[in-house]
Amino acid sequence: MNLLRGFATVGGYTAASRVLGFVRDILIAQALGSGPIADAFFVAFRFPNLFRRLFGEGAFNAAFVPLFAGRLEREGREAARAFAEQALAAMAVGLLLLTVAAMAAMPWLMLVIAPGFVEEPAQFELAVQLTRIAFPYLLFMVLVALLGGVLNSLYRFAAAAAAPILLNLFFIAALLLVLPYWSGNVGELLAWTVVAAGVGQFLFMAWAAAANGMALRFPRPRLSPEVRRLFRLMVPGLLSAGGMQLNLLIGTMIATLQAGAVSWLYYADRLYQLPLGLIGIGIGVVLLPDLSRKLRGGQPAAAMYALNRALELGLFLTLPATVALMVVPGPIVSVLFERGAFTAADSQATALALAAYAAGLPAFVLVKILQPAFFAREDTVTPLRYTLISVAANVVLALALFFWIGFLGLAIAASAASWLNTALLAWQLRRRGFLTLDARSRLRLPRGLLVSALLAGALWAAGAALAPWFDGGALERSGALALLVGGAVLLYFALAFPLKAVDAGELKSAFRRKG
Repeated sequence: MNLLRGFATVGGYTAASRVLGFVRDILIAQALGSGPIADAFFVAFRFPNLFRRLFGEGAFNAAFVPLFAGRLEREGREAARAFAEQALAAMAVGLLLLTVAAMAAMPWLMLVIAPGFVEEPAQFELAVQLTRIAFPYLLFMVLVALLGGVLNSLYRFAAAAAAPILLNLFFIAALLLVLPYWSGNVGELLAWTVVAAGVGQFLFMAWAAAANGMALRFPRPRLSPEVRRLFRLMVPGLLSAGGMQLNLLIGTMIATLQAGAVSWLYYADRLYQLPLGLIGIGIGVVLLPDLSRKLRGGQPAAAMYALNRALELGLFLTLPATVALMVVPGPIVSVLFERGAFTAADSQATALALAAYAAGLPAFVLVKILQPAFFAREDTVTPLRYTLISVAANVVLALALFFWIGFLGLAIAASAASWLNTALLAWQLRRRGFLTLDARSRLRLPRGLLVSALLAGALWAAGAALAPWFDGGALERSGALALLVGGAVLLYFALAFPLKAVDAGELKSAFRRKG
């Protein structure tokens, strides 16, 4: 499989989804700003979204994809299909019970996830109500993740990468077409939109699986040996693949103690999640089934080569995004969000959080690339240990920094914890002989750092020169940001090619070859 070609497929659809996500967030910011309703909705959305990423994108894929891909490689499609059907039935029943229990216990759960709301009874009740409405989204998203794991293992990446687009389209339609006629609470409309989008994504993925010859039936749920092994791998994977999400949840819990902090962190999170989703998650999605099939096929050298290319590609694409978000966060936030209920003060606070998150962006991406090297070997325990260490470090730092510098300390703590996780993962892979940088990576990675340093200086100078434009009207500010970003992209590649941080011929040939 061509890693770059697969990443281009995932990355292309992810980019479309994230662009639509920005449109969604701009509309939400305009409608809600950073007030109590916004904070209640973001808590309500983040809670099921956390479980979706833990169960769906994280623990479930970490456990399911290596087992499904291994069965596909050794025993063929029918045996793999039978395993997928067993997993589908067991997960659907288990998650239905979890959803019912969580909705019933929501007032008590809210005391844990949003302790700062307790002193505002109306906001607390609204957060409980909105979270109950949105929580069934989890059930559909885990089923979507299962179907996505099936298709990704077949090297059919397009459908799973395109499915999140539907969530953003549902939000945009609700805010543009339904909100003008909605007489109730705006938060309720958005919570119901979350559930409707979950149903739509599940139906789309079921159709895509059937179209690729993997229509799954729903057999009688039973705990077969294969399903029990899946659950055994999921238990440690639940935390190891979701460390960043746990850190964000911890940050949200603490942020409820400061008015507006939840919203500022949410908008900053949305901005740095664009390169993270496009690059880190995109490469991880492609890399996990590829490593699994190569290792099951007795090709460890090919697996090592794939991991080196993933690291090389991930850092090459992540470093310029890191530089831009750290050097010019203010213009980015103000142009995208500063309108309606979202004020200049909100822009300043969000920009501070964005710069702090961006400092950890390379680490967030590297975790997504390094963890599949363990998961492909059906080892979810080792990443769990390091995730728990990073989460503990995040809790200590977050509490210490929050009471010193407020919400900004939460973003700094999350970035520092991710760097710690990255260092531990890389150390253990090297210790076991699963990660050795080849000559190409040793040559290109330092050159990528040099190009990024040159880009940082140019961006700082350009930002200062365009400062008067950013103080102008909406059209001037948007034009200045487009000029700044477009110029940065052109400059990065103009420097990268002659300095040999990347080879233009390899990029072109990768898209010409068939996978």
